Amino acid sequence: MTETVFENARIVTPEGVVHGRLVADVDGRIREIAADGPAIGLGEDLAGDWLTPGLVELHTDNLERQVQPRPKVRWPGDAALVAHDGQIAAAGITTVCDAICVGFYGGKQERLEFMELSLAAIRHGREAGTLRVDHRVHLRCEVSDPNVVELFERHVDEPGLALVSLMDHTPGQRQWHDLERYKAFHQGRSESSPEEFDAMVRRRIDEQARYARAHRGEIVALARERGLRLASHDDTTVDHVAEARAEGCAVSEFPTTRAAADAARAAGLAIVAGAPNVVLGGSHSGNVAAAELAGAGLLDGLSSDYVPVSLMHAAFRFHDRLGWPLAEAIDTVSGGPARMLGLADRGALAPGLRADLVRVRRAGEVPAVLAVWREGRRVA
Repeated sequence: MTETVFENARIVTPEGVVHGRLVADVDGRIREIAADGPAIGLGEDLAGDWLTPGLVELHTDNLERQVQPRPKVRWPGDAALVAHDGQIAAAGITTVCDAICVGFYGGKQERLEFMELSLAAIRHGREAGTLRVDHRVHLRCEVSDPNVVELFERHVDEPGLALVSLMDHTPGQRQWHDLERYKAFHQGRSESSPEEFDAMVRRRIDEQARYARAHRGEIVALARERGLRLASHDDTTVDHVAEARAEGCAVSEFPTTRAAADAARAAGLAIVAGAPNVVLGGSHSGNVAAAELAGAGLLDGLSSDYVPVSLMHAAFRFHDRLGWPLAEAIDTVSGGPARMLGLADRGALAPGLRADLVRVRRAGEVPAVLAVWREGRRVA
């Protein structure tokens, strides 16, 4: 690999947009950014397109969707990871935390199988050197699952484990505090009759009462022993945030109400919202709009959750519709998440940082990712 020069680019740096050139050295680091304007024949002409940092993803379920492309279909794990890795790279994401469910809820018992399959595939991909992007692991612990602690203990020392989140998807709790919305969204997905659905809801509420508090404490203790970063998921009340702060959580993932987001800001927790929420103009489950949080200064980063391409799209929406400087908008999908993970070597375009780069051009309002480089090497 030799030094690589990109010119005639609108380079999105932390200080603002620079029209000029970026030089990546032989070690895959940014050596120089200069405001030289149009191309002068030194390197690759980006024709005035934007050059952004590689995006950093904290929480995506996309691998699970490749493992099960249709209900009851199981795709081979290694093949599913290759498909997932390609989609992540094509979205401009160069560092990804693959969110793996530990425990299950409702009728989603297949997630126990997905956990082992997904983790094994990530290990294989790393060992074989076939992955385009930097894959980390995010273990999503469903605290009301009767076996979650045993399952978490099995993988608490997983290589690349970057984040542990504490989740509770019990009907009547957090994301699904509105039982009618829960029923409208879930009924008919796994239970064959309304009576079976109601029995499942009663069982889950009982399990939550029996297990959630104790399991949450055990998972927190295991994570603290190893210095792992903790996130609280779907905080809905001020008490939820107080609990998260007392446990040492650094991140509030997807707060469902403005009150919870206000409390998270006051408690010093970083706040993550969903990029699909931004693109669609609101939450599919009726919770607070991400744009409302952003407009109130209550947002530090975005997650693509279930649509990888939503990250770049949401950042440009903040720029277009909220009037944010592009550098500030892009930081919500690059530098902000990198800081939450303690990754000081990426997330921005500046000399000395990794040359994780994304070439972007607009198609109307929609940003199209045309090319992606990880540490100066083209991967998409």
